[in-house]
Amino acid sequence: MSKQKTVIGLMSGTSLDGIDAALVVTDGETVSRRGAFVHIPYGEDFRDQLKQALARAGSAGKKAGGKFFTGLEQELTGVHAYAVQECLQQNSMAASDIDLVGFHGQTVLHAPDQGITWQLGDGAMLARLVGIDVVSDFRSNDVKNGGQGAPLASLYHQALFQGMSKNYPVAVLNIGGVANVTWISGDEILAFDTGPGNALLDDWVLERTGKPFDEGGKLAAKGELDEKILGAWINHPYFTARPPKSLDRNAFPVENLEGLSIEDGAATLTAFTVGAIIKATAHFPSTAGTWIVTGGGRKNAFMMDQLAKILKVPVVPIENYGLDGDAIEAEAFAFLAVRSVMGLPLSLPSTTGVKEPMPGGVLFKSA
Repeated sequence: MSKQKTVIGLMSGTSLDGIDAALVVTDGETVSRRGAFVHIPYGEDFRDQLKQALARAGSAGKKAGGKFFTGLEQELTGVHAYAVQECLQQNSMAASDIDLVGFHGQTVLHAPDQGITWQLGDGAMLARLVGIDVVSDFRSNDVKNGGQGAPLASLYHQALFQGMSKNYPVAVLNIGGVANVTWISGDEILAFDTGPGNALLDDWVLERTGKPFDEGGKLAAKGELDEKILGAWINHPYFTARPPKSLDRNAFPVENLEGLSIEDGAATLTAFTVGAIIKATAHFPSTAGTWIVTGGGRKNAFMMDQLAKILKVPVVPIENYGLDGDAIEAEAFAFLAVRSVMGLPLSLPSTTGVKEPMPGGVLFKSA
């Protein structure tokens, strides 16, 4: 009997832009096929509710609960069910063709040092709605066992690029809401959050222009960065702390940007993301010969150019390798869903700081 399973992975990241759904055929160690990918954007009102959830969860902790979170979780799960249906339609498949759904949920609080990681999303409800078994709650077991609970896409990055990394180390950089990197050299792997990705920059631009992001980095390219603000941020002890390590979306307050022009604020925030990534290289066992970039940040031409100038090695979008950078995180949770039901590790001491290779995820049966 083949171990290959046809799986839909769902990812809704810290950038709060919407839900990514990707179909893959995988045995949890390799990927034999990728299907069509869909993105379901969040509506403006729903995104505002999620931002409220971030603020409420951060102030009250995971025990916050209450009708607000219950109602929001149900609505969120319903939107994910719609994303599954859209993914099935795009792939001309029925629910009966799918073995599993990997459901990450929406992170509203990530504080592993306090033993907390909280993703909204009702796995049992989703399984009922879509008629497919669902794996969710990917991070809790890692955190419970002393890990950071993030980043989790690292083993998928290794599955994609392990062969390439045998010649020289590669760094797979995901610039999402929070940025994370996976350093790979053959069987050796190291992963951690580098610092802010797009979230703070997106928030800054949205609040001042109504646009969801700095398209191509055009605003930042016109601005002058504030060295004093940047210096205060980049000297935060997080950046010298040894990995593995992870960050919450709102770990760095941006109130001190008030008074800057839109362009100067964008330039300063972009420089912060870039500077944090550069700081990460001090923790690599050896220099990465190529940086392969996924996530929304790869579309920011100014940011990519700044990285290449400083790193002085190729910094290229993952599309150069025939992959879709918008789909990678969703694909990763499809991959991890299979690993979960097989009892394989989702994280390692070198990727999250967990005590030992750690399985995780919870299976919810559709019937």
